[in-house]
Amino acid sequence: MEPDYSAQDVARCDLCKTAIAQSYCDFCHVNLCKPCIGAHISDEYDKHKIVPIHQRKSTLIYPKCETHPNKTCEYQCKDCNIPVCSDCIVAKQHNKEHEFIKLEEVFNAKKKQIQRVTEDLEKQFLPAYEDIANDLELQIASLDGEYKKLSTEMLRQREEKHREVDNAFNQMEKEIGEIKVKHKRILQKHLDEIKQLQSSMLQTLNALNEVEESNEVSATINYSCKTEEFSKLPPKVIVSMPKFIPNQIKREELCCLIGKLSPLSTILEERVFTAKEPNTSVRELLDEPELLNTINTGHKNLRSVACHNDDQIWTSGGTGDIKCLNIQGVLQKTIKTKSGDIPLDIAVDTTGALLYCDMKTRTVYKVKNDQTEEIIVLQRWRPSQLCVTSSGDLLVTMFSDGETQSKVIRYSGSTVKQTIQFDDEGQPLYSGNVYIKYITENRNLDISVADYEAGAVVVVNQAGKLRFRYTGHSSPTKNKPFKPRGITTDSQNCILTADRDNHCIHIIDIHGLFLRYIDNCDLSCPYGVCVDSNDTLFVCEYLKGSVKKIRYSK
Repeated sequence: MEPDYSAQDVARCDLCKTAIAQSYCDFCHVNLCKPCIGAHISDEYDKHKIVPIHQRKSTLIYPKCETHPNKTCEYQCKDCNIPVCSDCIVAKQHNKEHEFIKLEEVFNAKKKQIQRVTEDLEKQFLPAYEDIANDLELQIASLDGEYKKLSTEMLRQREEKHREVDNAFNQMEKEIGEIKVKHKRILQKHLDEIKQLQSSMLQTLNALNEVEESNEVSATINYSCKTEEFSKLPPKVIVSMPKFIPNQIKREELCCLIGKLSPLSTILEERVFTAKEPNTSVRELLDEPELLNTINTGHKNLRSVACHNDDQIWTSGGTGDIKCLNIQGVLQKTIKTKSGDIPLDIAVDTTGALLYCDMKTRTVYKVKNDQTEEIIVLQRWRPSQLCVTSSGDLLVTMFSDGETQSKVIRYSGSTVKQTIQFDDEGQPLYSGNVYIKYITENRNLDISVADYEAGAVVVVNQAGKLRFRYTGHSSPTKNKPFKPRGITTDSQNCILTADRDNHCIHIIDIHGLFLRYIDNCDLSCPYGVCVDSNDTLFVCEYLKGSVKKIRYSK
Protein backbone atom coordinates (compact mmCIF):
# COMPACT_ATOMS: atom_id res chain seq x y z
CA MET A 1 0.00 0.00 0.00
CA GLU A 2 1.26 3.46 -0.85
CA PRO A 3 2.07 5.48 2.28
CA ASP A 4 0.04 8.44 1.05
CA TYR A 5 -3.21 6.47 1.24
CA SER A 6 -5.07 5.07 4.20
CA ALA A 7 -6.97 1.77 4.14
CA GLN A 8 -10.32 3.41 3.46
CA ASP A 9 -9.31 5.39 0.34
CA VAL A 10 -6.84 3.05 -1.44
CA ALA A 11 -7.14 3.26 -5.23
CA ARG A 12 -7.79 0.06 -7.25
CA CYS A 13 -6.84 -0.54 -10.86
CA ASP A 14 -9.70 0.32 -13.24
CA LEU A 15 -8.64 -2.45 -15.67
CA CYS A 16 -8.18 -5.57 -13.51
CA LYS A 17 -10.39 -4.20 -10.67
CA THR A 18 -8.36 -5.98 -7.96
CA ALA A 19 -4.76 -4.79 -7.79
CA ILE A 20 -3.72 -1.58 -6.05
CA ALA A 21 -3.11 1.22 -8.54
CA GLN A 22 0.33 2.82 -8.52
CA SER A 23 -0.13 4.85 -11.73
CA TYR A 24 -2.69 6.97 -13.48
CA CYS A 25 -3.36 7.87 -17.13
CA ASP A 26 -3.84 11.59 -16.96
CA PHE A 27 -5.41 11.68 -20.44
CA CYS A 28 -7.82 8.76 -20.18
CA HIS A 29 -8.39 9.34 -16.45
CA VAL A 30 -8.05 5.73 -15.31
CA ASN A 31 -6.17 4.14 -12.39
CA LEU A 32 -3.57 1.53 -13.40
CA CYS A 33 -1.54 -1.10 -11.62
CA LYS A 34 1.93 -1.81 -13.00
CA PRO A 35 0.97 -4.98 -14.96
CA CYS A 36 -1.94 -3.18 -16.64
CA ILE A 37 0.05 -0.18 -17.88
CA GLY A 38 1.31 -2.13 -20.92
CA ALA A 39 -2.19 -3.28 -21.86
CA HIS A 40 -3.50 0.26 -21.59
CA ILE A 41 -0.94 1.85 -23.89
CA SER A 42 -0.82 -1.07 -26.34
CA ASP A 43 -3.02 0.79 -28.81
CA GLU A 44 -0.02 3.09 -29.48
CA TYR A 45 -2.23 6.11 -28.92
CA ASP A 46 0.31 8.89 -28.53
CA LYS A 47 -1.73 11.00 -26.10
CA HIS A 48 -1.56 8.58 -23.17
CA LYS A 49 0.10 10.26 -20.18
CA ILE A 50 1.11 7.87 -17.39
CA VAL A 51 1.94 9.55 -14.07
CA PRO A 52 2.33 8.34 -10.45
CA ILE A 53 -1.08 8.09 -8.86
CA HIS A 54 -0.40 10.87 -6.34
CA GLN A 55 0.15 13.21 -9.33
CA ARG A 56 -3.13 12.27 -11.04
CA LYS A 57 -5.44 14.80 -12.63
CA SER A 58 -2.63 17.13 -13.68
CA THR A 59 -4.16 17.16 -17.18
CA LEU A 60 -7.27 19.30 -17.50
CA ILE A 61 -10.55 17.68 -18.46
CA TYR A 62 -12.25 20.04 -20.88
CA PRO A 63 -16.03 19.99 -21.45
CA LYS A 64 -17.46 18.57 -24.68
CA CYS A 65 -18.86 21.09 -27.15
CA GLU A 66 -22.64 20.90 -27.47
CA THR A 67 -22.51 22.26 -31.03
CA HIS A 68 -19.55 20.18 -32.25
CA PRO A 69 -19.68 16.84 -30.35
CA ASN A 70 -16.26 15.72 -31.52
CA LYS A 71 -14.59 18.81 -30.13
CA THR A 72 -13.66 19.87 -26.61
CA CYS A 73 -14.10 23.43 -25.43
CA GLU A 74 -10.73 24.96 -24.64
CA TYR A 75 -11.90 28.58 -24.73
CA GLN A 76 -14.52 30.75 -23.09
CA CYS A 77 -16.44 33.60 -24.65
CA LYS A 78 -15.99 36.56 -22.32
CA ASP A 79 -19.16 38.22 -23.62
CA CYS A 80 -21.44 35.16 -23.51
CA ASN A 81 -19.65 33.56 -20.54
CA ILE A 82 -19.92 30.10 -22.12
CA PRO A 83 -17.28 27.53 -23.12
CA VAL A 84 -16.59 27.24 -26.84
CA CYS A 85 -14.41 25.08 -29.08
CA SER A 86 -12.14 26.24 -31.88
CA ASP A 87 -14.88 25.53 -34.45
CA CYS A 88 -17.32 27.72 -32.49
CA ILE A 89 -14.91 30.62 -32.68
CA VAL A 90 -14.87 30.58 -36.49
CA ALA A 91 -18.50 29.52 -36.92
CA LYS A 92 -20.94 32.08 -38.26
CA GLN A 93 -23.48 31.54 -35.47
CA HIS A 94 -21.09 33.02 -32.88
CA ASN A 95 -20.39 36.74 -32.97
CA LYS A 96 -16.88 37.18 -34.30
CA GLU A 97 -16.53 40.47 -32.40
CA HIS A 98 -16.72 38.68 -29.07
CA GLU A 99 -13.53 38.21 -27.07
CA PHE A 100 -12.27 34.75 -26.16
CA ILE A 101 -9.99 33.54 -23.42
CA LYS A 102 -8.38 30.17 -22.85
CA LEU A 103 -10.31 28.01 -20.39
CA GLU A 104 -7.00 27.01 -18.84
CA GLU A 105 -6.44 30.64 -17.81
CA VAL A 106 -9.97 30.84 -16.36
CA PHE A 107 -9.40 27.51 -14.63
CA ASN A 108 -6.06 28.60 -13.12
CA ALA A 109 -7.50 31.95 -12.00
CA LYS A 110 -10.41 30.15 -10.36
CA LYS A 111 -8.05 27.68 -8.70
CA LYS A 112 -6.04 30.57 -7.22
CA GLN A 113 -9.25 32.16 -5.98
CA ILE A 114 -10.31 28.86 -4.41
CA GLN A 115 -6.88 28.52 -2.80
CA ARG A 116 -7.19 32.02 -1.35
CA VAL A 117 -10.69 31.30 -0.06
CA THR A 118 -9.52 27.96 1.36
CA GLU A 119 -6.58 29.64 3.06
CA ASP A 120 -8.83 32.35 4.49
CA LEU A 121 -11.25 29.73 5.81
CA GLU A 122 -8.50 27.57 7.32
CA LYS A 123 -6.28 30.31 8.76
CA GLN A 124 -8.70 33.15 9.49
CA PHE A 125 -12.38 32.30 9.71
CA LEU A 126 -12.18 28.76 11.10
CA PRO A 127 -9.91 29.80 14.03
CA ALA A 128 -12.19 32.79 14.66
CA TYR A 129 -15.24 30.53 14.83
CA GLU A 130 -13.31 28.08 17.01
CA ASP A 131 -12.50 30.92 19.42
CA ILE A 132 -16.19 31.90 19.50
CA ALA A 133 -17.23 28.28 20.10
CA ASN A 134 -14.63 27.88 22.86
CA ASP A 135 -15.84 31.08 24.50
CA LEU A 136 -19.45 29.86 24.41
CA GLU A 137 -18.44 26.45 25.77
CA LEU A 138 -16.57 28.18 28.58
CA GLN A 139 -19.62 30.32 29.35
CA ILE A 140 -21.81 27.20 29.43
CA ALA A 141 -19.30 25.38 31.63
CA SER A 142 -19.27 28.29 34.11
CA LEU A 143 -23.09 28.66 34.26
CA ASP A 144 -23.46 26.35 37.28
CA GLY A 145 -20.93 28.38 39.23
CA GLU A 146 -22.45 31.74 38.28
CA TYR A 147 -26.00 30.66 39.12
CA LYS A 148 -24.76 29.14 42.37
CA LYS A 149 -23.38 32.58 43.25
CA LEU A 150 -26.79 34.11 42.46
CA SER A 151 -28.58 31.56 44.64
CA THR A 152 -26.05 32.11 47.44
CA GLU A 153 -26.63 35.87 47.33
CA MET A 154 -30.39 35.36 47.40
CA LEU A 155 -30.02 32.93 50.33
CA ARG A 156 -27.98 35.54 52.19
CA GLN A 157 -30.71 38.12 51.59
CA ARG A 158 -33.32 35.57 52.65
CA GLU A 159 -31.54 34.98 55.93
CA GLU A 160 -31.15 38.74 56.43
CA LYS A 161 -34.87 39.33 55.84
CA HIS A 162 -35.68 36.47 58.19
CA ARG A 163 -33.56 38.15 60.85
CA GLU A 164 -35.34 41.47 60.27
CA VAL A 165 -38.76 39.77 60.50
CA ASP A 166 -37.68 37.91 63.66
CA ASN A 167 -36.47 41.18 65.17
CA ALA A 168 -39.82 42.84 64.35
CA PHE A 169 -41.75 40.00 65.99
CA ASN A 170 -39.41 40.03 68.96
CA GLN A 171 -40.15 43.74 69.40
CA MET A 172 -43.87 42.99 69.27
CA GLU A 173 -43.39 40.24 71.88
CA LYS A 174 -41.67 42.80 74.09
CA GLU A 175 -44.55 45.27 73.64
CA ILE A 176 -47.08 42.53 74.49
CA GLY A 177 -45.22 41.91 77.74
CA GLU A 178 -45.29 45.63 78.61
CA ILE A 179 -49.04 45.89 77.79
CA LYS A 180 -49.72 42.82 79.89
CA VAL A 181 -48.01 44.42 82.92
CA LYS A 182 -50.04 47.61 82.47
CA HIS A 183 -53.26 45.62 82.05
CA LYS A 184 -52.56 43.68 85.22
CA ARG A 185 -51.73 46.89 87.12
CA ILE A 186 -55.11 48.46 86.18
CA LEU A 187 -57.08 45.39 87.24
CA GLN A 188 -55.03 45.02 90.43
CA LYS A 189 -55.77 48.64 91.42
CA HIS A 190 -59.50 48.10 91.11
CA LEU A 191 -59.27 44.80 92.93
CA ASP A 192 -57.51 46.51 95.82
CA GLU A 193 -60.28 49.16 96.00
CA ILE A 194 -62.99 46.47 96.04
CA LYS A 195 -61.21 44.56 98.78
CA GLN A 196 -60.91 47.73 100.82
CA LEU A 197 -64.67 48.28 100.51
CA GLN A 198 -65.25 44.65 101.44
CA SER A 199 -63.15 45.14 104.54
CA SER A 200 -65.17 48.24 105.49
CA MET A 201 -68.39 46.34 104.91
CA LEU A 202 -67.25 43.51 107.17
CA GLN A 203 -66.42 45.99 109.91
CA THR A 204 -69.90 47.54 109.57
CA LEU A 205 -71.50 44.08 109.80
CA ASN A 206 -69.57 43.30 112.96
CA ALA A 207 -70.71 46.59 114.52
CA LEU A 208 -74.33 45.90 113.56
CA ASN A 209 -74.14 42.45 115.04
CA GLU A 210 -72.83 43.83 118.32
CA VAL A 211 -75.62 46.46 118.46
CA GLU A 212 -78.19 43.84 117.63
CA GLU A 213 -77.08 41.63 120.49
CA SER A 214 -76.67 44.53 122.95
CA ASN A 215 -79.31 45.25 125.67
CA GLU A 216 -78.09 48.76 126.19
CA VAL A 217 -80.88 51.16 125.26
CA SER A 218 -78.81 54.33 124.83
CA ALA A 219 -76.14 52.69 122.62
CA THR A 220 -78.72 51.05 120.39
CA ILE A 221 -80.83 54.18 120.00
CA ASN A 222 -77.83 56.40 119.23
CA TYR A 223 -76.17 53.97 116.68
CA SER A 224 -76.06 55.52 113.19
CA CYS A 225 -76.27 53.04 110.24
CA LYS A 226 -73.96 54.21 107.43
CA THR A 227 -74.59 51.88 104.44
CA GLU A 228 -74.98 54.49 101.74
CA GLU A 229 -71.41 54.02 100.52
CA PHE A 230 -72.15 50.34 99.91
CA SER A 231 -75.45 50.83 98.19
CA LYS A 232 -73.84 52.16 95.04
CA LEU A 233 -71.78 49.37 93.45
CA PRO A 234 -68.35 50.31 92.12
CA PRO A 235 -68.09 50.75 88.35
CA LYS A 236 -67.18 47.72 86.26
CA VAL A 237 -63.68 47.98 84.93
CA ILE A 238 -63.45 46.87 81.30
CA VAL A 239 -59.93 46.66 79.87
CA SER A 240 -59.87 45.47 76.26
CA MET A 241 -57.30 42.88 75.27
CA PRO A 242 -54.84 44.06 72.58
CA LYS A 243 -55.18 42.25 69.28
CA PHE A 244 -52.61 41.34 66.64
CA ILE A 245 -53.79 42.72 63.33
CA PRO A 246 -51.56 41.31 60.56
CA ASN A 247 -51.09 43.35 57.44
CA GLN A 248 -52.35 41.60 54.39
CA ILE A 249 -49.47 41.74 51.92
CA LYS A 250 -50.04 40.51 48.42
CA ARG A 251 -47.41 38.27 46.89
CA GLU A 252 -46.45 40.95 44.38
CA GLU A 253 -45.99 43.49 47.17
CA LEU A 254 -43.96 40.96 49.20
CA CYS A 255 -41.72 40.28 46.19
CA CYS A 256 -41.19 44.02 45.75
CA LEU A 257 -40.38 44.30 49.45
CA ILE A 258 -37.83 41.48 49.30
CA GLY A 259 -36.26 42.50 46.01
CA LYS A 260 -36.46 41.30 42.43
CA LEU A 261 -34.48 39.46 39.81
CA SER A 262 -33.42 41.36 36.77
CA PRO A 263 -34.77 39.71 33.63
CA LEU A 264 -32.55 37.55 31.43
CA SER A 265 -31.45 39.85 28.64
CA THR A 266 -29.98 38.83 25.33
CA ILE A 267 -28.09 41.27 23.16
CA LEU A 268 -26.64 40.37 19.80
CA GLU A 269 -23.50 42.42 19.55
CA GLU A 270 -22.03 42.69 16.09
CA ARG A 271 -18.62 41.09 15.80
CA VAL A 272 -15.97 42.81 13.72
CA PHE A 273 -13.71 40.29 12.05
CA THR A 274 -10.06 41.22 12.26
CA ALA A 275 -7.72 39.16 10.14
CA LYS A 276 -4.92 37.61 12.14
CA GLU A 277 -1.43 38.68 11.26
CA PRO A 278 0.53 35.82 9.69
CA ASN A 279 3.00 34.15 12.00
CA THR A 280 6.34 35.44 10.75
CA SER A 281 8.30 33.95 13.65
CA VAL A 282 8.05 30.30 12.63
CA ARG A 283 10.76 28.31 14.38
CA GLU A 284 12.19 25.00 13.26
CA LEU A 285 13.33 22.21 15.54
CA LEU A 286 17.09 21.74 15.58
CA ASP A 287 18.44 18.40 14.40
CA GLU A 288 20.65 18.39 17.48
CA PRO A 289 19.41 20.36 20.52
CA GLU A 290 22.22 22.38 22.09
CA LEU A 291 23.12 22.46 25.80
CA LEU A 292 23.75 26.13 26.65
CA ASN A 293 24.41 25.98 30.39
CA THR A 294 24.07 23.87 33.52
CA ILE A 295 22.93 25.71 36.66
CA ASN A 296 23.65 24.10 40.03
CA THR A 297 20.73 25.00 42.34
CA GLY A 298 21.87 23.22 45.50
CA HIS A 299 18.41 21.65 45.82
CA LYS A 300 17.86 18.07 46.85
CA ASN A 301 15.28 16.29 44.67
CA LEU A 302 14.78 19.26 42.34
CA ARG A 303 11.15 19.30 41.20
CA SER A 304 10.08 22.62 39.69
CA VAL A 305 11.46 25.53 37.70
CA ALA A 306 9.66 28.73 36.66
CA CYS A 307 10.95 31.60 34.53
CA HIS A 308 10.86 34.90 36.39
CA ASN A 309 12.16 36.67 33.29
CA ASP A 310 14.80 35.89 30.67
CA ASP A 311 17.52 36.49 33.27
CA GLN A 312 16.18 34.74 36.38
CA ILE A 313 14.54 31.46 37.36
CA TRP A 314 12.76 30.24 40.50
CA THR A 315 13.43 26.66 41.65
CA SER A 316 12.07 24.33 44.34
CA GLY A 317 12.87 20.82 45.52
CA GLY A 318 12.73 18.52 48.52
CA THR A 319 12.96 21.22 51.21
CA GLY A 320 10.91 24.27 52.20
CA ASP A 321 13.34 26.62 50.40
CA ILE A 322 12.38 28.28 47.11
CA LYS A 323 15.40 29.81 45.38
CA CYS A 324 15.72 32.56 42.78
CA LEU A 325 18.89 32.31 40.67
CA ASN A 326 20.19 34.20 37.68
CA ILE A 327 20.99 32.25 34.53
CA GLN A 328 24.65 32.08 35.55
CA GLY A 329 23.57 30.19 38.68
CA VAL A 330 24.19 32.98 41.22
CA LEU A 331 21.67 32.88 44.10
CA GLN A 332 19.55 36.06 44.21
CA LYS A 333 17.00 35.28 46.92
CA THR A 334 15.64 32.45 49.07
CA ILE A 335 12.05 32.25 50.30
CA LYS A 336 10.95 29.72 52.92
CA THR A 337 7.50 28.22 52.75
CA LYS A 338 5.19 29.33 55.54
CA SER A 339 4.69 25.78 56.88
CA GLY A 340 8.30 24.71 56.34
CA ASP A 341 7.03 21.85 54.17
CA ILE A 342 8.10 21.32 50.55
CA PRO A 343 6.14 23.20 47.86
CA LEU A 344 4.65 20.78 45.33
CA ASP A 345 4.93 23.37 42.56
CA ILE A 346 5.79 27.00 41.87
CA ALA A 347 4.78 29.59 39.26
CA VAL A 348 5.25 33.28 38.53
CA ASP A 349 2.21 35.46 37.77
CA THR A 350 1.93 38.39 35.36
CA THR A 351 3.04 40.87 38.05
CA GLY A 352 6.20 38.90 38.84
CA ALA A 353 4.84 37.55 42.14
CA LEU A 354 5.80 34.02 43.19
CA LEU A 355 3.04 31.44 43.72
CA TYR A 356 3.46 28.07 45.40
CA CYS A 357 1.33 25.11 46.48
CA ASP A 358 1.54 23.76 50.03
CA MET A 359 -0.07 20.33 50.32
CA LYS A 360 0.25 20.30 54.12
CA THR A 361 -1.82 23.46 54.68
CA ARG A 362 -4.08 22.89 51.61
CA THR A 363 -3.16 26.40 50.50
CA VAL A 364 -1.85 28.31 47.49
CA TYR A 365 0.36 31.20 48.63
CA LYS A 366 1.42 34.38 46.86
CA VAL A 367 4.71 36.09 47.69
CA LYS A 368 5.36 39.67 46.60
CA ASN A 369 7.70 42.26 48.06
CA ASP A 370 8.63 39.67 50.73
CA GLN A 371 5.00 39.57 51.92
CA THR A 372 3.23 36.18 51.90
CA GLU A 373 -0.56 35.92 51.62
CA GLU A 374 -3.02 33.06 51.29
CA ILE A 375 -4.96 33.34 48.04
CA ILE A 376 -6.64 29.91 47.94
CA VAL A 377 -7.49 27.69 50.92
CA LEU A 378 -9.09 24.31 50.18
CA GLN A 379 -11.33 21.99 52.18
CA ARG A 380 -11.20 18.19 51.62
CA TRP A 381 -8.84 18.79 48.65
CA ARG A 382 -5.12 19.45 48.44
CA PRO A 383 -3.43 21.63 45.79
CA SER A 384 -0.85 19.90 43.64
CA GLN A 385 0.54 21.83 40.64
CA LEU A 386 -0.36 25.16 39.07
CA CYS A 387 0.15 27.50 36.12
CA VAL A 388 -0.74 31.10 35.32
CA THR A 389 -2.76 31.54 32.11
CA SER A 390 -2.38 34.19 29.43
CA SER A 391 -5.47 35.96 30.84
CA GLY A 392 -4.01 36.06 34.36
CA ASP A 393 -6.23 33.26 35.71
CA LEU A 394 -4.70 30.51 37.82
CA LEU A 395 -5.09 26.81 36.94
CA VAL A 396 -4.60 24.45 39.90
CA THR A 397 -4.52 20.66 39.82
CA MET A 398 -5.70 19.10 43.06
CA PHE A 399 -6.48 15.73 44.61
CA SER A 400 -9.06 14.68 47.17
CA ASP A 401 -8.36 13.41 50.66
CA GLY A 402 -7.62 9.73 50.21
CA GLU A 403 -6.24 10.48 46.72
CA THR A 404 -9.24 8.97 44.93
CA GLN A 405 -10.11 11.93 42.69
CA SER A 406 -8.29 14.66 40.78
CA LYS A 407 -9.50 17.78 39.04
CA VAL A 408 -8.41 21.12 37.61
CA ILE A 409 -9.88 24.38 38.94
CA ARG A 410 -9.58 27.74 37.20
CA TYR A 411 -9.43 30.69 39.61
CA SER A 412 -9.76 34.40 39.05
CA GLY A 413 -8.08 35.66 42.18
CA SER A 414 -9.64 33.38 44.80
CA THR A 415 -12.94 32.95 42.92
CA VAL A 416 -13.67 29.64 41.18
CA LYS A 417 -14.42 30.20 37.48
CA GLN A 418 -14.29 26.66 36.08
CA THR A 419 -14.02 23.03 37.17
CA ILE A 420 -12.53 20.39 34.83
CA GLN A 421 -12.93 16.83 36.08
CA PHE A 422 -15.08 14.64 33.79
CA ASP A 423 -15.45 14.00 30.05
CA ASP A 424 -18.73 14.08 28.10
CA GLU A 425 -19.52 10.50 29.21
CA GLY A 426 -19.07 11.38 32.86
CA GLN A 427 -15.76 9.51 33.14
CA PRO A 428 -12.82 11.03 35.06
CA LEU A 429 -10.36 12.87 32.83
CA TYR A 430 -7.48 12.30 35.26
CA SER A 431 -6.26 9.47 37.48
CA GLY A 432 -6.98 9.97 41.14
CA ASN A 433 -4.33 8.23 43.19
CA VAL A 434 -1.12 10.21 42.58
CA TYR A 435 -0.61 13.94 43.08
CA ILE A 436 1.94 14.40 40.24
CA LYS A 437 -0.10 16.29 37.65
CA TYR A 438 1.86 19.20 36.22
CA ILE A 439 -0.21 21.61 34.15
CA THR A 440 0.28 24.24 31.42
CA GLU A 441 -1.79 26.37 29.02
CA ASN A 442 -1.00 26.42 25.31
CA ARG A 443 -1.16 29.50 23.06
CA ASN A 444 -4.48 28.27 21.60
CA LEU A 445 -5.82 28.13 25.22
CA ASP A 446 -5.76 24.32 25.38
CA ILE A 447 -5.01 22.99 28.88
CA SER A 448 -2.45 20.16 29.07
CA VAL A 449 -1.94 18.00 32.17
CA ALA A 450 0.94 15.54 32.56
CA ASP A 451 -0.84 12.70 34.35
CA TYR A 452 1.98 10.59 35.80
CA GLU A 453 -0.09 7.65 37.01
CA ALA A 454 -2.15 7.43 33.79
CA GLY A 455 1.02 7.57 31.68
CA ALA A 456 -0.53 10.25 29.49
CA VAL A 457 -0.63 13.91 28.61
CA VAL A 458 -4.33 14.82 28.79
CA VAL A 459 -5.28 17.83 26.65
CA VAL A 460 -8.65 19.63 26.87
CA ASN A 461 -9.79 22.81 25.15
CA GLN A 462 -10.57 26.08 26.90
CA ALA A 463 -14.07 24.85 27.78
CA GLY A 464 -12.72 21.64 29.34
CA LYS A 465 -13.68 19.30 26.46
CA LEU A 466 -11.25 16.44 25.85
CA ARG A 467 -9.17 16.92 22.69
CA PHE A 468 -6.69 14.04 22.89
CA ARG A 469 -4.48 11.90 25.11
CA TYR A 470 -0.81 11.43 24.26
CA THR A 471 0.51 8.17 25.73
CA GLY A 472 4.11 8.25 24.54
CA HIS A 473 6.05 7.25 21.43
CA SER A 474 7.37 3.80 20.62
CA SER A 475 11.16 3.70 20.43
CA PRO A 476 13.68 0.85 20.78
CA THR A 477 15.90 3.09 22.93
CA LYS A 478 13.10 4.14 25.34
CA ASN A 479 12.15 0.92 27.08
CA LYS A 480 10.64 2.28 30.31
CA PRO A 481 6.90 3.05 30.55
CA PHE A 482 5.97 6.64 29.69
CA LYS A 483 5.37 8.49 32.98
CA PRO A 484 5.34 12.26 32.31
CA ARG A 485 6.32 14.78 34.98
CA GLY A 486 6.81 18.45 34.13
CA ILE A 487 5.10 20.03 31.13
CA THR A 488 5.29 23.32 29.24
CA THR A 489 4.48 24.86 25.83
CA ASP A 490 6.31 27.19 23.47
CA SER A 491 5.48 29.93 20.95
CA GLN A 492 4.85 27.35 18.20
CA ASN A 493 2.14 25.59 20.25
CA CYS A 494 4.46 22.63 20.81
CA ILE A 495 3.99 20.70 24.05
CA LEU A 496 7.16 19.59 25.88
CA THR A 497 6.97 17.05 28.70
CA ALA A 498 9.63 15.39 30.84
CA ASP A 499 10.00 11.59 30.70
CA ARG A 500 12.12 11.04 33.81
CA ASP A 501 12.53 7.27 33.59
CA ASN A 502 13.68 7.42 29.93
CA HIS A 503 15.87 10.48 30.55
CA CYS A 504 14.41 12.58 27.75
CA ILE A 505 11.92 15.28 26.78
CA HIS A 506 9.02 14.53 24.39
CA ILE A 507 8.01 17.27 21.93
CA ILE A 508 4.52 16.91 20.46
CA ASP A 509 2.49 19.27 18.30
CA ILE A 510 -0.82 21.00 18.99
CA HIS A 511 -2.76 17.91 17.83
CA GLY A 512 -0.79 15.37 19.89
CA LEU A 513 1.53 14.21 17.07
CA PHE A 514 5.01 13.19 18.25
CA LEU A 515 7.71 15.41 16.72
CA ARG A 516 10.97 14.36 18.37
CA TYR A 517 12.90 13.63 21.56
CA ILE A 518 15.43 15.82 23.33
CA ASP A 519 17.79 13.13 24.60
CA ASN A 520 21.26 14.22 23.53
CA CYS A 521 22.13 16.67 26.33
CA ASP A 522 23.11 14.04 28.90
CA LEU A 523 19.79 14.52 30.70
CA SER A 524 19.47 12.68 34.00
CA CYS A 525 16.01 12.15 35.54
CA PRO A 526 14.35 15.25 33.98
CA TYR A 527 11.45 16.55 36.08
CA GLY A 528 10.09 20.12 36.04
CA VAL A 529 10.37 22.13 32.78
CA CYS A 530 9.66 25.64 31.52
CA VAL A 531 10.50 27.82 28.51
CA ASP A 532 11.36 31.51 28.42
CA SER A 533 10.16 34.11 25.91
CA ASN A 534 12.83 32.97 23.41
CA ASP A 535 11.72 29.32 23.54
CA THR A 536 14.80 28.36 25.52
CA LEU A 537 14.10 25.25 27.57
CA PHE A 538 14.98 24.88 31.27
CA VAL A 539 14.97 21.30 32.63
CA CYS A 540 15.22 20.19 36.28
CA GLU A 541 17.44 17.16 36.91
CA TYR A 542 15.75 15.55 39.89
CA LEU A 543 18.69 13.77 41.56
CA LYS A 544 21.54 16.05 40.51
CA GLY A 545 19.73 19.23 41.62
CA SER A 546 20.79 21.11 38.48
CA VAL A 547 18.86 22.98 35.78
CA LYS A 548 19.93 22.51 32.18
CA LYS A 549 19.37 25.32 29.72
CA ILE A 550 18.76 23.94 26.21
CA ARG A 551 18.19 25.47 22.77
CA TYR A 552 16.04 23.12 20.70
CA SER A 553 14.68 25.39 17.92
CA LYS A 554 15.82 28.18 15.66
